[in-house]
Amino acid sequence: MSASTPQGLPYLKGHGTENDFVIVPDPDGRLRLGPAEVARLCDRRAGIGGDGLLRVVRSARDEAAAALADQAEWFMDYRNSDGSIAEMCGNGVRVFARYLVHAGLAAPGPLAVATRAGVRQVVVAEDGPDGTPGEVTVEMGRALLPGPQDIEVAVGERRWPARNVNMGNPHAVAFVADLAEAGNLYDAPQVSPAGVYPQGVNVEFVADRGERHVAMRVHERGSGETRSCGTGACAVAVATARRDGLDPAVTGEAVSYTVDVPGGRLVITERPDGRVEMTGPAVLVAAGVTEPGWL
Repeated sequence: MSASTPQGLPYLKGHGTENDFVIVPDPDGRLRLGPAEVARLCDRRAGIGGDGLLRVVRSARDEAAAALADQAEWFMDYRNSDGSIAEMCGNGVRVFARYLVHAGLAAPGPLAVATRAGVRQVVVAEDGPDGTPGEVTVEMGRALLPGPQDIEVAVGERRWPARNVNMGNPHAVAFVADLAEAGNLYDAPQVSPAGVYPQGVNVEFVADRGERHVAMRVHERGSGETRSCGTGACAVAVATARRDGLDPAVTGEAVSYTVDVPGGRLVITERPDGRVEMTGPAVLVAAGVTEPGWL
C-alpha cells in the first residue's frame, strides 16, 4: 500500500534523550515508505520532523525480519532522516519499546525487538507513582573493535586519533579536550584512511567529566549532528573503558559509564560476557494523522 492514502498516515512522535523519531504503526506490513517519503516526514520545516523514522511492523510480515519472527514478534524498521536504511538505533529501540507498551502491544517488563542488527532484548520499567514513564534498558549486543585502529578524524585543520568500534553499526570515537573543538557537526567530519568505512560512519567526540563519566557530541551518518545517539554512547563507553585500561572480559567485573549527550544522560554497562546494556528515558509526545494525500 502506498504511504499516500485517502485517509492520511497515522503517526506518533517520540524521543529518547532528545534523539527524536517519527513513529509509523504498520503492524501488517502494508506500507511502502520509500526514501523520499521518509525524508519528507522527517523534514523539520515542511514535515513532522525527526532524526529518523521507526516503522512498527510484525517481524513475520516484513522480509527483512521474517527469519527473526520466532524470536521477536515486532520489527523496528529504522530509517535515517534522509531516508537511508540503518542497521540499528539505540535510542530508537527504547522509543519503539515505549510505543509497544503505550499501544497495548506489549506489557512493561522484558520484551524482544527485531532489528537489522539482530534481536535486542529490552526491559521497560513500570511508570512511577506520579505517572513518570519508567526508564528503558536495552541489551545492545556485543561491541566489536575491528581493525584498523589507526583511524583519524578531522574537522577543519584539527585532527585526532579515533578508535574503531562497531555496535551493529560503525563508529569512530575521538577524545578531545573540549567538545567545542568538533565545530559544526552538521557537516560530516573527514575520516581516514579513505575507504575504511564504505557505508559511512557515525563519529563521536568525547570529553571527560569525572570518574567513569564523559560527555559526547555525535555526527550521525545520514542525519548530521543529533541530540543523542544510543549506539554511539555505547561505543563511547567501550572506547573509554579500553582507554582507561578496563576490560570486563579480563577482569570479570562489569563496568559502567555515565554518558552525557546534549539531550540528556545515559548509563552504559559492559558485562564480562561482552554484552552492552544501555539505560535511559523514552518519551512519546504527540500523535496525529497527516493530511490526506500529503505524501
